[in-house]
Amino acid sequence: MSRLHYLRQWRSRLAFWGGAMAVGGVAAAFAALTDWATREHAELAARAPYAAAAALPLALVVLAVLTRRFAPAAAGSGIPQAIAALDAEPAARTGLLSLRIAAAKIALTTAGLLAGGSMGREGPTVHVGAAIMHSLGRWIEVPYQSVQRSLILAGGAAGIAAAFNTPIAGIVFAIEEMARSFEERTTGVVLSAVVLAGITSVGLLGNYVYFGQSHVELPSARAWFAVLVCALVAGAAGGLFSRVLISLSRHLAPYRAARPVATIAALGLLLAALALWSGGSTYGSGYAEAKDLLAAPHPPATAFPLLKWLATLLTYLTGVPGGIFSPSLSTGVGIGANVALLFPSVPATATMIVGMVAYFAGVTQAPMTGAIIVMEMVDNHELILPVLGAAFIASAISKLICARSLYVALAEPFRSKS
Repeated sequence: MSRLHYLRQWRSRLAFWGGAMAVGGVAAAFAALTDWATREHAELAARAPYAAAAALPLALVVLAVLTRRFAPAAAGSGIPQAIAALDAEPAARTGLLSLRIAAAKIALTTAGLLAGGSMGREGPTVHVGAAIMHSLGRWIEVPYQSVQRSLILAGGAAGIAAAFNTPIAGIVFAIEEMARSFEERTTGVVLSAVVLAGITSVGLLGNYVYFGQSHVELPSARAWFAVLVCALVAGAAGGLFSRVLISLSRHLAPYRAARPVATIAALGLLLAALALWSGGSTYGSGYAEAKDLLAAPHPPATAFPLLKWLATLLTYLTGVPGGIFSPSLSTGVGIGANVALLFPSVPATATMIVGMVAYFAGVTQAPMTGAIIVMEMVDNHELILPVLGAAFIASAISKLICARSLYVALAEPFRSKS
C-alpha cells in the first residue's frame, strides 16, 4: 500500500468521523428547536385554545405549499426517502438526500410543531442524518458505489441514536427497518457512526434517559395475560394505522395534487376539532403526555389513544414534514393505560411500557427496534422478556392486517421519482 493511498484512507476516515459527529450535533440542535416550538405552542394553546385551533389549518396549508414548492423530498417522515435512496441510482440520490433538503426538513418540522401538528422529530432526524452522510460521501475521495449505501445506513442509524439517546436501537434500526439486510462490511461504519453521533449528542444535551428511569416488573405469571392483551390490541391498532395510512396516501394524492389548499385545509380543520375535543392533548409529539403517565400513572382519558391515532394520521396525510415515532409511542402508552384499567393487580406502568412497544412494533413491523428502543428509553431491564414477546406478537398481528411494511410502502413514490 503506497503512502499516498494510506493518507487518503485516513483522510476519508477522519472526514467520515467528522460527519458522524456533525449528525450528533445537528440532532441536538434539532431537538432544542423542536422542544422550543412545542413549549411555545403549549403556552398559546393554554392561553388561547380557540386561536391555536383556528391557526392550525392555515399553518398546515402554508407549510404544505412551501414543502411542495421548495422541498418536495422533505415531505413526511423522511425514513421512506432514506430507504428509497438506498436503492436509487447514484445520480438520483441527491434529489432525496442533500443538505438543502436537510435544512428544509429541520425548519419545516419545527414550524409544524410550532403550529401544533401531531408529529415527531425522530423520523426527520433519520432523514437529516442520512442526508449529511450522503453529502459527505460526495466530498470524500473514496469509490462512490462502495461507500454510499453504507453512509446512508450509518447516517440513518446515527440519527436515531442521537434523537433518542439510544445507540443500540440505532444499530438495530439500520438493520431491521432501513436495510432489511445487512452486509458484514457495513457493521463497522454503522457502529462508529452511532457511537460518535451519540457521544456528540450526549456532550451537548447531557446523558439523559428519554422517558426517565422506570423500575417495574410483572408481579405474577397471571400478569402475562395483560401483556398478551396489550400486544393484541396495540398490534391491531398499529397494523390498522399502517393500512389506512398507506391506502389514504395513495387515494388522496390526486386530490392533494389538484386541490392542495382545499384538501389540506379540510384535514387541518379535522385536526383542530380533535384538538379542541381532546383538550389539546392531540397537539405535538405526545412526549409530555406519555412521560407524565409513565412517571405518575393516573387514569387517562380513555379516548386519548384513539384521538392521537387519528391526529397523527391526519397530520401525515397533509404532506408536511414530520415523523410518527413519538406520536406512536404516546398512542401506545395510552393503549397500555387503558388496558391497565382491566388489570388492577398489574402495575399500570408495566402495561404502558408494553403498550408503547407493541403499538410501535405494530406500526413499523420492526419488533426488535421497538423493543430495544423502548428498553433504552425507560432504562428498565425487568420487563425485557414481556416487551420482546409483546413486540413480536404485535408485529405478527399487524402483518395480518397490513401485509406491507409501512415505510417500504411509503418509499415507493420516492423510488418512482428517483
